[in-house]
Amino acid sequence: MKFIKNIDHETVVKLTDLVSVQPGQVVSKTLAQNKAVSVTLFAFDQGEEIGTHDSTGDAMVTVLEGTGRFTVGGTPHLVKAGETLVMPAGVPHAVYGEEAFKWLLTVVFPNGFES
Repeated sequence: MKFIKNIDHETVVKLTDLVSVQPGQVVSKTLAQNKAVSVTLFAFDQGEEIGTHDSTGDAMVTVLEGTGRFTVGGTPHLVKAGETLVMPAGVPHAVYGEEAFKWLLTVVFPNGFES
């Protein structure tokens, strides 16, 4: 059984090669999803966005290419390639493509730690 999907195992890959920026679109590819964690790759065209929402888990974003604007609790953060931002659970946040960009989202959910 594979817990991580949509990516070759035992093969070196560039995450940026796994998603493509598409004109006027938000593209996503789920790599893992269960009650403890969610790992998703995204590619945003410039000007695309995901409106304000929140999550029950802590969300960590790592920008792989380009620049995105992540607004967390009303405060905008420009996150560039190679940079990471943690958005705390329960805090409203939004994502906007300042330019075309690719990023990795890892969400760790509290119910994954229950015994």
